[in-house]
Amino acid sequence: MSLHHKRPILLKIVSILLMISLLVAYLESAQPHPNLEDKMKTADCPTGLMVDLLVEPEHGQITNRYPRFSWIVNDQAPNAHQVGYQIIVGSTASGVEAGEGDLWDSGAPDPGSAWAVDGQSTHVRYKGKELESDTTYYWKVRTWNEPDDVSTWSETQAFTTGTLAHERPVDAHRMVYTPVPATEIQSIGESAWFIDFGKAAFGTIELDVEVEQQRTIEIHLGEVLLAPGRIDREPGGSRRYQMIPLQLVPGTTTYRLVIPPDERNTRDFAIHMPDYLFEVYPFRYVEIHSLQRELAPESVRQLRVHTPFDDNAARFQSSSEVLNDVWELCHYTMKATSFCGYYVDGDRERIPYEADAYINQLGHYCVDREYAMGRRTHEHLIHYPTWPTEWILDSVLIAWNDYIYTGDPSSLEFHYKNLKAKALTALAREDHLISLEGMNDDIMASIHFVGDSLEMYPKGLRNIVDWPQSERDNFDDRPMNAVVNAFHYRAVVLMEKIAEALGHADDVRWYRDRAAEIRESFHAVFFDPTTKLVLDGEGSSHSSLHANMFALAFGLVPEASMEAVLAHIQSKGMACSVYGSQFLLEALYAAGQDDYALALLTSTGERSWAHMVYDVGTTITLEAWDNRFKPNQDWNHAWGAAPANIIPRNLMGIQPLTPGFEQILIAPQPGSLKWAEITKPTIRGPVSVRFENHPGSSFQLEIETPANTVSRLLIPAKGGISNKVLVDDHEVFGVREGNFIRIDGIGSGKHSILYRF
Repeated sequence: MSLHHKRPILLKIVSILLMISLLVAYLESAQPHPNLEDKMKTADCPTGLMVDLLVEPEHGQITNRYPRFSWIVNDQAPNAHQVGYQIIVGSTASGVEAGEGDLWDSGAPDPGSAWAVDGQSTHVRYKGKELESDTTYYWKVRTWNEPDDVSTWSETQAFTTGTLAHERPVDAHRMVYTPVPATEIQSIGESAWFIDFGKAAFGTIELDVEVEQQRTIEIHLGEVLLAPGRIDREPGGSRRYQMIPLQLVPGTTTYRLVIPPDERNTRDFAIHMPDYLFEVYPFRYVEIHSLQRELAPESVRQLRVHTPFDDNAARFQSSSEVLNDVWELCHYTMKATSFCGYYVDGDRERIPYEADAYINQLGHYCVDREYAMGRRTHEHLIHYPTWPTEWILDSVLIAWNDYIYTGDPSSLEFHYKNLKAKALTALAREDHLISLEGMNDDIMASIHFVGDSLEMYPKGLRNIVDWPQSERDNFDDRPMNAVVNAFHYRAVVLMEKIAEALGHADDVRWYRDRAAEIRESFHAVFFDPTTKLVLDGEGSSHSSLHANMFALAFGLVPEASMEAVLAHIQSKGMACSVYGSQFLLEALYAAGQDDYALALLTSTGERSWAHMVYDVGTTITLEAWDNRFKPNQDWNHAWGAAPANIIPRNLMGIQPLTPGFEQILIAPQPGSLKWAEITKPTIRGPVSVRFENHPGSSFQLEIETPANTVSRLLIPAKGGISNKVLVDDHEVFGVREGNFIRIDGIGSGKHSILYRF
């Protein structure tokens, strides 16, 4: 064929190829560019802004001259990490909105220079011009996920300074109140009304009333019902009831009932209500007498006082309705008992105690992104300690919780000397075990048990074991006490970690050696070589639940004694108080006894949270399991709310692996629970976990973690043989650790994990 005849064919081929290339170009232009698509997904602005751990710093008072800024990095892409940020702080909202930081501009990273990664998104220290006291300032932040990938600016947040401090500042939110309408109003006789607000709360009532002439009505407030529609006017103990007369004036008026101060809980040692609020009373029910008017639900309101609280920050649901109701009881307790800005022991005394603070702190951390109140209470207790020996040691545990959950070491740094004293190593005898026989004035002064503390507790320190005394499982309290020394061991172990976090190398070695010596002496003195159980004290032949559960919770039970100790603990049931239940459940989960722990959490017996809900009818946890165990108990005690932290931390297994949740541990222990799902707040953002549990068949886990985090998973694999796990449909071989398979390096975002037995 000649070239003349080939040319039309070649032209057709070229034309077809050109059309194909144009079509490909068109199709490519119609799709988002991969990099652009990534930017569209990751360009969400930072949220969850905090100043010195306050989520609403405009409603608090920042007393720190160099406040610290935190935020949540919002990047939905897998394995997302912040690599840079820019903060601007200004004196006016309009200036900051316009991008002008007249007080501080941290500066934007320069993508043209060598890129220095800065992933810090918590506790960034202010480095601008000197701040003034009693002034409102404004700030915002944006973040970079790559050198050329910047988020939009966050919303502008205000923060207000108080009197700026030279000493250690302790910032806290202002308390707020929420008006809640009645859930039920019924007539109970001529001119008499019964009102139910659905839940008990600390507060007062507000009432809209129209009358023609001046008259006095009776307002009855109470926590306990005598019969449907009738408040128990003699509830006994510290259950609350009182009648307050209210004088009405002609016309339509809104009245706020004034609660008279109670001498029992407004003494010098109590935490008083702040001046900007009003005196409160715990109540759910109201009776109004001598009111000749109909009442609409919206005309009478319960004013519930609490710290700023995000009701939606945490949620939990499971296949167990009992467990769901227990969660709701304990979740609400965290909000209701925050009424005075400190963790206190309910309404009887309104005094902070270290044991209450430990349980309340962990529960509050697990249901809201709120850490300032826990720190404020802890630092108050440093200087105003209470009388139990173990609770002095609790200060070290609380300090460690503050650090590991926030990632901020400033409280540890400031109180390091105090914490060293609170570990009570000065009480040690030659074998390094401690007892109060070694106490002297110098040690008392070092732990601040002088002055006001000694005036309030003139008997000095005493061992408590559990409270009330009837809940000690016949503990044989000897001068050298196993429970006290279990707490002491735990405090020394944590002091090693604290010293390491602060860079005190000599102290790290000292505390490490001391912990080993205490452990060796504990085994020699307190373990019965025949029964392999922990004895209550030196010279005792009795092994209580408490001696064994505290030793187990704090890592003092050797493998050779584990079977005997676990059997002994399970034979006892819930032979401890609501306070002791915290450590019993911690011990069981630490030992992998999730079936038995779940049985206790979902029990409907008298010693259970379900009993509080279904039989007693309280909506805030009790001080004791029932009135008969502590006749003077109150009905508003957060130390009875252990499940608020046990469910997220142990059953669902969400804990900080490194300070501030930069690395997250997710290690669910489901027991026989078929399924459960939770969202738990952290300082870096919410962590969501859902599992479906088919024992002997499969375990499926769905997780979602925030940017700037990496997770370690411990997958329940009891009875399984294979170490193979499907992670996002990819085969991964984990490392066997007891009844779990460990998988490290799971990046942020959503992940699906499946293990087949």
